[in-house]
Amino acid sequence: MRLDKFLKVSRLIKRRTVANEICSAGRVVLNGRIAKPGSEVNPGDILDIRFGSGHTRVRVLDVRSTVRKEEAAELYEMLTDET
Repeated sequence: MRLDKFLKVSRLIKRRTVANEICSAGRVVLNGRIAKPGSEVNPGDILDIRFGSGHTRVRVLDVRSTVRKEEAAELYEMLTDET
């Protein structure tokens, strides 16, 4: 699945256009490398996301194209959250 879509489906970022912009700005790192919006995301991957002065690190647990709002947090495991 594309990185920008995963960020939206998992609700780490509310809108896909915003996810796309953040990825394009180089503020998302996938497995230690700066990721583009179309980068492939797989279970086990580590994402580092910078929001302004905050930093979030998550491990991808599952990749699904659609989930209910209540199930979105099951797609990833929070490793650090420094907001």
